[in-house]
Amino acid sequence: MLEVLRRVIQEVNGARNLDAALATMVRRIRKAMRTDVCSFYLYDPEIEALVLMETIGLNSQAVGQVSMRVGEGLVGLVAEREEPLNLEDAPAHPRFRYFEETGEERFSSFLGVPIIHQRRMLGVLVVQQSEKRRYDEEDEAFLITMGAQLAGVLAHALATGSLSRPTLPGGQAQFTGVAASPGMAIGNVVVVAPLADLNSVPDLVPTDVEYEIVRLKEAIERVREEIRAAGERLANRISAQELALFEVYQQMLSEAALSQEVEKRIREGQWAPGALADVVRRHVQYLERVDDDYLRERAADVRDLGRRVLAHLQEESPQVLDHFPDNAVLVGDEISVATLGEVPRERLAGLVSVRGSSTSHVAILARAMGIPTVLGMVDLPLPRLSGARVILDGHRGRLFVRPSAELESHYRSLIAEEQALSDVLEHEQDLPSETRDGHVMPLMVNTGLAIDTSISLRRRISGVGLYRTEVPFMVAERFPGEQEQTRLYRDQLESFSPLPVVMRTLDIGGDKDLPYFPIEEANPFLGWRGIRVTLDHPEVLMVQLRAMLRASQGLDNLQVLLPMVTNVDEVDDALRLLDRAILELGEEQVEVRRPRVGVMLEVPATLYQLDALAERVDFFSVGSNDLTQYLLAVDRNNPRVAGLYDPFHPAVLCAMSRLAEEAARLGKPISVCGELAGDPAGALLLLGMGFDSLSMNAPSLPRVRAAIRRVSLDAARGLVQETLGLNTPRAVRDHLFGRLEEWQLSHLLPPRD
Repeated sequence: MLEVLRRVIQEVNGARNLDAALATMVRRIRKAMRTDVCSFYLYDPEIEALVLMETIGLNSQAVGQVSMRVGEGLVGLVAEREEPLNLEDAPAHPRFRYFEETGEERFSSFLGVPIIHQRRMLGVLVVQQSEKRRYDEEDEAFLITMGAQLAGVLAHALATGSLSRPTLPGGQAQFTGVAASPGMAIGNVVVVAPLADLNSVPDLVPTDVEYEIVRLKEAIERVREEIRAAGERLANRISAQELALFEVYQQMLSEAALSQEVEKRIREGQWAPGALADVVRRHVQYLERVDDDYLRERAADVRDLGRRVLAHLQEESPQVLDHFPDNAVLVGDEISVATLGEVPRERLAGLVSVRGSSTSHVAILARAMGIPTVLGMVDLPLPRLSGARVILDGHRGRLFVRPSAELESHYRSLIAEEQALSDVLEHEQDLPSETRDGHVMPLMVNTGLAIDTSISLRRRISGVGLYRTEVPFMVAERFPGEQEQTRLYRDQLESFSPLPVVMRTLDIGGDKDLPYFPIEEANPFLGWRGIRVTLDHPEVLMVQLRAMLRASQGLDNLQVLLPMVTNVDEVDDALRLLDRAILELGEEQVEVRRPRVGVMLEVPATLYQLDALAERVDFFSVGSNDLTQYLLAVDRNNPRVAGLYDPFHPAVLCAMSRLAEEAARLGKPISVCGELAGDPAGALLLLGMGFDSLSMNAPSLPRVRAAIRRVSLDAARGLVQETLGLNTPRAVRDHLFGRLEEWQLSHLLPPRD
């Protein structure tokens, strides 16, 4: 059954359109399960009903004609409950309803499973049998798996507008990912395809068909030359049998085998790279389905040849992004910082990536530049999105493809409101961050890029609460040397002097890899990261500490922060290395002061070791992002569970309140440098809890400052007491919104549904 399942999935994914995919699926399922009927019902939100879209076994005239409300009949019951229904005698069930058009009174057995994509019910998949039959667990598991596969196919079809039935909505689709940089944008998609990636070539209509055909033939000829040369180079080193494989490659590149088929596709209205990708994918899918092992192995050869030809096509006329429309939304499998740098900032409206995380380098850069960004957006049909009209919601991690006029009008209003608010708040950015009753809450900034160190920013903050030293490491091709690091840190310390700059030691691992120092683990967030890495490589940490100390000479505004601390021993080891670095520099006649040292409180274990930590360090800094994901056991960069990640979870807020109280008892300054600090409602809670300072990305400063200036400290403390008594994240958010609305501050919050 597993092999059958694999082949059905391959056929469905290789179908030319949705109708072909549905027809293939129902026929293959009926055959595999040895049943009489297989049908698919699609949920149409416009008429709030399930519509029969495809069937084998029922009356084909019923397709598109039969519909039922959710809860009506057995199919409606499956949709309502969103769980499988397995019946041996379906007509005897109280919810059974007879539809004359289908002729289904002849069938006794019924097995239906819901089709769900990102928590949205899309339809129901059903099999039926004329005689009484209890479908077994294997049958049920098979149909559930097929339903899960069909969910992705349907999501793609919605996004590409290929749902062509007249009763269905006009192609609007919604995808959800990880919100990486706030803001909203409306624009047109520019698909960024990596070189020689057959699955990421966008569809484009050629402006000159004959030119595309010439390009194709030249690319194929260049690959033939490469293969011929490779065969000649290896002629004396491999056997005649192995050498014959090069001749097989040449035959596959011949006119009849590849070029003519791709040329035909070009003449049908596809540019050369897209036509090549279509033909190669079709051949590969066919070869992977056949029973012959030898032919199945040839699928890899075809794929390799396709990539080679595609590389030459893209090299000659690479998907050069030299022309960008206004309000371009860059969409790709994985967007690099280099790609981002190629786009004129005034034309870039937003970023969407299938891969990536909220702490990746491109996300950090996007936040610094104020570009709405959503990452980790799985199930995006990249090749079909080129040029599509989209709405990007970076606050809630959403992408609407081919939105309705009403939705676009709604978002235009929201964007205009945000811009008007930004213009108003800009006028008070040089005013102190002080409550109505005179309590000063220092606001600091998170940095790590040159873009963060502007002169205007220095006047508006109390220092740098978090300088991410790993960012320069991430863009380098090797570990930066001591002199290079000293120059980077000196620039940062001088730019903000005399304000304090908190430099976090190298924090890699988790979702922050260095290209020249890869860390591959099954569960990276619970693995080798932060101080665990640098203590295991003291040579790396020593170079960094020495560079920091050298850079601080004569400025004395350096503070050092240790990330991902779990045990007190780790702090002791790091402090010994710091003292050794100071001693070594002294021996080199470089006199430096010992900087203040702090620990990041982000591992829950540190909540219960504060007394011991306070004996060793000068301050605490709460990394609320990691603390939240560890307390809630949620990977915030996994789009499938990202909805469970919520810094306003009662458990997180209780932990934060306790940390503030304990730090006050111990007499240690404590700050917050996570996303919670950059949220106006979160900032008011942290103010009321008693935190000493807040550090955030620069674009968040105006709203947080405005919120703090419009409340009293007593009001913030009261808000904390009210909120800590609530039991769910939704209750917390609703209460905060209500209270800020009462204080006429709700306009500072991100838009709500």
